[in-house]
Amino acid sequence: MLTSIVAMIICVILSAYFSATETAFSSLNKTRIKTLAESGNRKAILTLELSGNYDRLISTILIGNNIVNIAVASIGTLLFVELLDPELGAPISTVVVTIVVLIFGEITPKSIAKDHPEKFAMFSAPLLRILIYVLMPLNFLFEHWKKFVGKLFRVKEDHKMSQEELLMLLNEVEQEGCIGESEGKLLRSAVEFGELEAQDILTHRVDLEGIELHASKEEIAKRFEASHYSRLLVYEDTIDKIVGILHQKDFYVGTGITSAAVAEIMSAPVFVYQTEKIDALLQKMRAARTHIVIVIDEYGGVAGIVTMEDILEELVGDIWDEHDEIEESILPGEGHTYTVDCRISLDDFCDFFHVKADSECVSLGGWIMQYMGCIPNEGDQFDFKNLTITIAETNDHRIVRVYVDVQENKEAKQ
Repeated sequence: MLTSIVAMIICVILSAYFSATETAFSSLNKTRIKTLAESGNRKAILTLELSGNYDRLISTILIGNNIVNIAVASIGTLLFVELLDPELGAPISTVVVTIVVLIFGEITPKSIAKDHPEKFAMFSAPLLRILIYVLMPLNFLFEHWKKFVGKLFRVKEDHKMSQEELLMLLNEVEQEGCIGESEGKLLRSAVEFGELEAQDILTHRVDLEGIELHASKEEIAKRFEASHYSRLLVYEDTIDKIVGILHQKDFYVGTGITSAAVAEIMSAPVFVYQTEKIDALLQKMRAARTHIVIVIDEYGGVAGIVTMEDILEELVGDIWDEHDEIEESILPGEGHTYTVDCRISLDDFCDFFHVKADSECVSLGGWIMQYMGCIPNEGDQFDFKNLTITIAETNDHRIVRVYVDVQENKEAKQ
């Protein structure tokens, strides 16, 4: 009887070991283990090696766990049958062994291993390596069985992490406090960077500053002074026919204006299509050694421009320089009224006022015209959810500013 009890205790301990090991290896942070391995930690190196062949690892754990669980059940049945009536011994043994194995062999060790997966994985790695060699014949059979089943059901393994999964991982890491909010925002911008297109970040054609190819030097100097830009677009007849980019440093030489013609000192423009990805766009700008590219729409007209600063701002946020106007896009007024610049992105507007607008428009002004179904006039007004929006200023068929009145007690409506 004593021998049977000792054997059952050993089997339960081994069951706990296998259960905890399975949870530890499935939950461990491989990046953390790699860091420890690179610092020379031998157990971390072994753990990383074992986790590299997860199929063989999990097969060894499951084989060992099933062997000890079957053993403890068998020994328990023999013990209880010997102590009690044979008709009562078997069912009582089943109940007692099940409870003991669940508590001490499954739930408790898995809970502990889940809280400290790296430590327990490194603790169990030496014994696990021995068991892998001992159970190698069985592992060999199971590995080939898995390949056969995979071919039979045409199962394709895909271990690549999607962009959505990576963003979710970044959110979890940020919530756990491993990285700060600013670092998390930068990493998310880097992940989403490759999905952005030129049309998502361009400066629209209505906001472009340019000069006609045959404009006088005085006109060009006044345009440089008024715009505060270091580069101007050079067009012939219309803005849709851009022929070059004029740099201020080339226009002003020494203490005066150059005597050379504009056509001689301007640089050749680089044209890109509006759906071109930003990463490809950046490569073109580097190859052409330019800070500006001209974005073309589906009709061959100029949709706008993208600058190097626009691309960098997608990664690190807004970059202010001495030529930028210091003004907020959303200015609070009296009560719950706000003055909003319609160049603000629709996403930023919705985030600020906690509303949702289903639209493909990028700017607030574009969405308002789409929502109203017309080009509005100053003073026009409409309701959207709990917001009352009034057109404050228009210019050349564009909406410049609007007033937004938040009705707190008003029911949200579509």
